[in-house]
Amino acid sequence: MIDENSNHFPDRIEIELHIDPINLTQSMGFSIPLYRNGVAVWRQGTDSAGEVDVAVIELEQAALPAGMVYRAFTPDHLFNQQNQITLGSSVLVVGFPLGVHDTLHHMPVVRHAIVASGFGLRFQGKGYFLTDGRTHRGTSGAPVVLHVIRNNLPDDDFPWLLLGVHSSRIDVGSRDLVEDEHLGLNATWYADILLTLTNP
Repeated sequence: MIDENSNHFPDRIEIELHIDPINLTQSMGFSIPLYRNGVAVWRQGTDSAGEVDVAVIELEQAALPAGMVYRAFTPDHLFNQQNQITLGSSVLVVGFPLGVHDTLHHMPVVRHAIVASGFGLRFQGKGYFLTDGRTHRGTSGAPVVLHVIRNNLPDDDFPWLLLGVHSSRIDVGSRDLVEDEHLGLNATWYADILLTLTNP
């Protein structure tokens, strides 16, 4: 919502909403103010390791367009012990790398990655785990999901577990910019931060 290092202080965010379940070319923009009477209306997370790069903002249902088409993650779509996530588990990162997306149907693209650190452990004590996959600018904030088949989810037409929220690529200061390629490792904040941020 803000980035002090780049002097980025927007007063609203813009999202795009599908309004026809059959014709995906039909969509509309929706503007969400970030402040009300000078006070921020979003919630941002922190934990014992510092700031968590995830924020939530409540949408005013009365302002949403009639007929809007959406599917939402619920607490039942978050990881639980019945779902085994291990090193090397295949996940998808759904986003807009370098702004690339289907501009006709207004849909993001999907990149493949694998879980690259012990899932359930806070990597280096921070609230994220690592994935191994190609990501680019524009992917920050992307859901990192796992496809599941009829795993007691509330909606079989939405068979996804939300494991986390992609934050950024991981790099090391000792990497030789000429000799060494990017690691290809990424930080993904655990999705359970959303439960904390949406708790009344």
